[in-house]
Amino acid sequence: MSQRILVTGGAGYIGSHTCLALLQAGFSVVVVDNLSNSNREALRRVEQLSSRTISFYQADIRDKSALQAIFATEQPDAVIHFAGAKAVGESVAKPLFYYDNNVNASGVLLAVMQQFNVGTIVFSSSATVYGDPVSVPIREDFTLQPTNPYGRSKLMVEQMLADLVVAAPQFSAVILRYFNPVGAHESGRIGEDPNGIPNNLMPFISQVAVGRRSELAVFGNDYPTTDGTGVRDYIHVCDLADGHVKALQQFFNRGGCHIFNLGTGSGVSVLQMLNAFAAASAKPIPYRIAPRRPGDIAACYADATLANQQLHWRATRDLEAMVHDSWRWQQQNPQGYAGTEQQADLL
Repeated sequence: MSQRILVTGGAGYIGSHTCLALLQAGFSVVVVDNLSNSNREALRRVEQLSSRTISFYQADIRDKSALQAIFATEQPDAVIHFAGAKAVGESVAKPLFYYDNNVNASGVLLAVMQQFNVGTIVFSSSATVYGDPVSVPIREDFTLQPTNPYGRSKLMVEQMLADLVVAAPQFSAVILRYFNPVGAHESGRIGEDPNGIPNNLMPFISQVAVGRRSELAVFGNDYPTTDGTGVRDYIHVCDLADGHVKALQQFFNRGGCHIFNLGTGSGVSVLQMLNAFAAASAKPIPYRIAPRRPGDIAACYADATLANQQLHWRATRDLEAMVHDSWRWQQQNPQGYAGTEQQADLL
């Protein structure tokens, strides 16, 4: 009988790709998602791609009684925890919401896990916990100094997990610090569909290419980088999804707290990404140089050696795959998932 994995936020961008990877690896999947920044249609498509079914519950993990009922019914073997808000700017404007939605919610989830003797969690953390690093590439043992409430909320959950493992040494917590997820499944059926104006570079570029937006604002061209624009470690979302499967396989019920960077280990500048996307789409990407944003740093990329050694994982998809897969998703879904959910409900 296959292990049953409860995935919080499983209808979101990274969550939906990870659900597909889990199903293809032979796991059974239960998704809990409040659909605040995601779409039920993504999971319908995951089911089609995998020829498997997903148990879906529309619920907020802050609702302890709802979560208890789901655990009682589904009896999961482990949890992958994606659910949370993730916009840096919004976190500065709404810090209390971020601490409630990201930190308090995680506390509720962990308490219910303990109640039902579920002893393994893979947590979706972020490279934002490092803040502005003293050097690159960034290793897991670097100083943690997040510069905004979003990053601090991620670090607080990391600390909760570390403290829980001290109190319950048999509990297994794997913390995955992502760098910059981009791309889409190669089928073009699932991808990134942000609500409103995108906060991240790739969906913004692809929306300009498809004609939904007129131009891209490049924030700062005077950084000490190859072309003056910010450099980030972009990782294909399918590589990221594979990292979660490997984390479950390597650390299921093994006890302890284990922390890994998930990145490619190399940086790509904003203009390099823009030019690669323009080549893949054969579309001009109009852009203008705008002032630097407060809190932005010049360069940020991972040392992912530890994940290679202990998870037997490494990123395999290059920049060309990232932009081609993003463009395929955007071409096939120019308005994202919009409209398809209503159509599906009529079938």
